[in-house]
Amino acid sequence: MSLIEQIASLQNYEEYADLTWSGGFEDYLSLVQARPEVTRTAYQRLYDMIMSYGSEERTDNKKQLTHYFFFDDPKSGGRDAVFGMDIPLMRLVHVLKSAAMGYGAQKRIILLHGPVGSAKSTIARLLKQGLEEYSRTAAGAMYTYEWRLPAELRHVTGGEEVFPCPMNEEPLRLIPAEWRAEAFERLGLKREGRPIKVSGDLNPACRLIFRELLAHYEGDWSKVVSHVRVKRLVLSERDRVGIGTFQPKDEKNQDATELTGDINYKKIALFGSDSDPRAFNFDGEFNISNRGLIEFVEILKLDVAFLYDLLGATQEQKIKPKKFPQTDIDEVIIGHTNEAEYRKLLGNEFMEALRDRTIKVDVPYITRYSQEIKIYRKDFSGDRLRGVHVAPHTLEMAAMWGVLTRLEEPKKHSLSLLQKLKLYDGKMIDGYTQDDVKELRKETAREGLDGVSPRYIQDKISNALVHERAATSINPFLVLNELASGLRQHSMITDEKLRARYLELIEVVRGEYDELVKREVQRAISADEDAIKRLCANYIDHVKAYTRKERVKNPYTGQPEQPDERLMRSIESKIDISESRKDDFRREVMNYIGALALEGRTFSFDSNDRLREALEKKLFEDQKDTIKLTSLVSNVVDRETQEKIDVVRQRLVRDFGYTDESAGDVLQYVASIFARGDARGER
Repeated sequence: MSLIEQIASLQNYEEYADLTWSGGFEDYLSLVQARPEVTRTAYQRLYDMIMSYGSEERTDNKKQLTHYFFFDDPKSGGRDAVFGMDIPLMRLVHVLKSAAMGYGAQKRIILLHGPVGSAKSTIARLLKQGLEEYSRTAAGAMYTYEWRLPAELRHVTGGEEVFPCPMNEEPLRLIPAEWRAEAFERLGLKREGRPIKVSGDLNPACRLIFRELLAHYEGDWSKVVSHVRVKRLVLSERDRVGIGTFQPKDEKNQDATELTGDINYKKIALFGSDSDPRAFNFDGEFNISNRGLIEFVEILKLDVAFLYDLLGATQEQKIKPKKFPQTDIDEVIIGHTNEAEYRKLLGNEFMEALRDRTIKVDVPYITRYSQEIKIYRKDFSGDRLRGVHVAPHTLEMAAMWGVLTRLEEPKKHSLSLLQKLKLYDGKMIDGYTQDDVKELRKETAREGLDGVSPRYIQDKISNALVHERAATSINPFLVLNELASGLRQHSMITDEKLRARYLELIEVVRGEYDELVKREVQRAISADEDAIKRLCANYIDHVKAYTRKERVKNPYTGQPEQPDERLMRSIESKIDISESRKDDFRREVMNYIGALALEGRTFSFDSNDRLREALEKKLFEDQKDTIKLTSLVSNVVDRETQEKIDVVRQRLVRDFGYTDESAGDVLQYVASIFARGDARGER
C-alpha cells in the first residue's frame, strides 16, 4: 500500500456519501415524510442539539438545578468546558426552549452579560461548534437547494447551469405560502404530532428565478421544481455556511453591507441593473448565518447605523439588503457584552428599542471554589507543564483567592468571608444551614459581577511556571507572590482601597494554607490506620456509655467504670467542641451511627469527616514528640528521627501527591510553624 493509499484508507466513504447527498424535490418530500425534524427552525435545532448531549438534575442548597452535559464540551475532551455556571446556563437553555416552542423569545437578541473573562465568548463558541457538529449527524441533518437548468434556460441564471440558493433556505419555501398549510396536510407532514410550519418567502434571487421559470412553463409549478436539486447542508464557520461572527470596527470602517450583503459590480453589465438580485452578493453575516447562528462580539459597541438592521432581524426576522425588499431569515442571534458597555446602554435613551428586544442572561464569575479550581487544572496539568511539578494546593490557593475577591462581605459579623466561601462550596459550618446559604446569596447585590478575572490568575500562574525559581516545581507561595506583585500593575484596579483589600485576602489564603498543610502533615504522621481505629473504637464505647448513662468495662481489670471524660474531651477539643456543646456533639455522633445502621452501613473512623479530623489530631499530638519535627528547623536531626521523618515524607508523596522535593519543603515549612509556636494549641 502506497503512502497516499495509507492516508486515503482513513476516509469514511459512507459518511461522505451522507454529507453530500442530493436528490430531487420529490425525494426531499419523501424524506420529510419519514423524518419531519429536518424542517426545524434554527432555534429548534440549537435547543435539540444541546439536549442531545443529555442532562442531570442536581441539588444545590435545596435548589433543584439542571446540569447540561453539552457545556462540558465532551467532543473536545473538555477543552472549552464551562464550570460552575449551572444557573446561568439553565436560564440560557430556558430562553432557547421558549424560542424553539415559538413563545416569542425567537424574536429577541440573546445578550450574554457579565464581567470580562466570565466565559461569555466560550459559551458562544461552544454553541457555534456544537451546531457545526450536529449538522454532520443524522439527528441534525438539514437540507437546502440549488437550481439546475438546461442550456435553453440558462439565460434565467445569467448563463450558469447551477445556481445555489445564496441563503441556504429550507426547500419547502418553494411551495407558495398560500398553498403550504393544505399541501402539508395532504402529504401528512407532521412533527411531534403537530403540522409542520414553514414560514417566510424565498430570497430575492431565488424568487426572481422562480418567477421566470413559472412564466416560462405558463404557471406549471411542478415543472419549475423539476429544476430544483435538494442537497445536504453542513454548517461551517470557516466556510461561512450557517455560522457567522460579527465584530465591531472603528466608526470609519463600519459598513452596514457587512451584515446584509452588497452589489456585485461585475455582474451589473450582465444583468443590466444594480437592482437585479442576481447581481447582488448575499454574503453579509446575516445572509450567510441563515439557518444557523450569528454571534455579535461586543454587540453594544455597534454603530447606531447597524441597529436598524439588528432590530428588524430580531423582531420581524427580516433583513433589508440594499435596493431589495425585506428578506426573511431564520437564525439565532446571540451577542455578548461587558459591564461598562451595558451600563452605557441603560443610560442611552436612544437605545430603548434595542433594550426592549433583548433578553439578558447574566454570566457572572464563578463563586464556587471547587468549580474555579477546575479552570486552572484544565490549563495547568499534564504535558503542558513540560516537567514542572505543581505542588499540591498551588492551584487551589490561587482559585480560593480569586473567588474571595468576588464575594461580598457577609452582613452577619460572626461569619468570615472565608467561611462564606466554604458554605457556598457545600461545606458544613456549625450554626449554619442550607437555608442560611440561600439567605446569604439573596442579600448580595453584585456578587460574581466584580472581582478578579480568571485570566489574571492564569497569567500569574504562567509567570510562576517560568520563574527562575521554578526549574522543577512551583508552590502556593510562588503563585501568591505573583498574584500580589501583579496587583500593582493591574490596569483594571486603580482604587487603592480595593488593591489593599485584595492584598489582605492573599494573607487570608496564606493562613488557610498554613492550616491545610499542618493538617496534611498531621495526617501523614498519624497515618497508622490501626491506631486510629483503636482510638475511634475506644472513643465510641465511652460516648455510647455516656449518652446512655451506663458504665464502661475496663479491658484490663474487667471492672465497670465511669466513661473517661478526659479521653473524650481530649479528642473533642481538637475540633473546637466547647464544654457547653459536648453533649450535643456526642448525641450527634450516636444518631449518625444509628442512621448508618438503618441504611445497612457500618460506621468506621472515616465515616464522619469531623470526627476523623479530631482523631487524627489527637493521634498526632500523642506521636509528634517522638518524631521531633521541629528539629528540622535547626538542621540537627539524629538518625532515628530522620528515619521517622523519611517515613512521613514517603506518606506525603504516596497519599497527597507531593514529590520528594515538595514534600521536604512542606515538612520544613510546617516545622517552622511549630517552632514559632503558631500551632494554635497543638505545640
